[in-house]
Amino acid sequence: MKHDLSSTPVRGQVTLVGAGPGDPELLTLKALKAIQAATVLLVDDLVNDAIVAFAAPTARIVYVGKRGGCKSTPQSFIEKLMVTAALEGEDVVRLKGGDPFIFGRGGEEMEALQAAGVRVQVVNGITAGMAAVSSLGVPLTHREHAHGVVFVTGHAKPGSSGTDWRALAATARQARLTLVIYMGVSGAATIQRELLHGLNADTPMAIIQNASLSSQRHAVCTLAELESTIAREQLASPSVIVVGDVLQGLLAAGVESNTLLGLTRTA
Repeated sequence: MKHDLSSTPVRGQVTLVGAGPGDPELLTLKALKAIQAATVLLVDDLVNDAIVAFAAPTARIVYVGKRGGCKSTPQSFIEKLMVTAALEGEDVVRLKGGDPFIFGRGGEEMEALQAAGVRVQVVNGITAGMAAVSSLGVPLTHREHAHGVVFVTGHAKPGSSGTDWRALAATARQARLTLVIYMGVSGAATIQRELLHGLNADTPMAIIQNASLSSQRHAVCTLAELESTIAREQLASPSVIVVGDVLQGLLAAGVESNTLLGLTRTA
C-alpha cells in the first residue's frame, strides 16, 4: 500500500539561539546561520536590533519582550507561539540575549517544545557575565585568585525564597570563587547585607551595565560600597555584578568609574 505523502503533516523546528551580550560581532557563526535561515523569529527585548537585521527580508519577526521590572510577554504565550509556528512547518528561531541556558528560560522552553513533539536544538551564545568582566580586562578564574566561578540570579521567582546569599558567601570565601550576579541591581541592598555575613567588607566588586555595547558603563568598588556606588553612578538594568579577588588589581589601581582601561568598545 502506497503512503499518501499529502496527508503527512509538515513539521518545522525551533532553534533556541543565544544572541550574546549585544555586540553583533560576538555572535557565533552557527547563530548567524540560524537567524538567516529562520522563517519566524521570536525576539527578546534585550537583543540588539543590528542582530535582528541579519534575518531574511521575508521572515516574520515577533517581539516578545522580557525585561526585569517591566511588563513582559507571558512565558506560556511565548511557548504557545513557538509550538504553533513549528507545527505549521515554520523554521522558528527563539532569539535570546546571552545564552539560552543561562537565566534565559531555555530549559523551560525546551521541555514545552519536546512535550509538544516539536524538534528543538540549541545554539549557545556568549553570556553577559563573561563579556562584562572581559571588557574590564579581568578573567573570571585565575590560579592565584579564583578557583571557580558561580553564575547566580539576584532576581528570585515570585513566591520563592531566592538565593541563600549567606551560604553562598561562605562557600565563595572557602573555595575562592568568583560570583557573577545577574539581575541584581534592584536587590543590591539585600545582596550586600547578606554577603557581608560571609565575605570581607573590602572584597572587590564591579557593576557593569550594557556589557559589550557602546553604551557600556561600569564602576569598581568594595562590597561595603555596593549599594551606594550603584546609586551614585546611577547604574541600572541590564547590569552584571561581579564579586571576587580577580578584581583586586582594578581596585588597587584606583580605577575610576566608566574608565575603559585602554580597551576598545564596539558599537
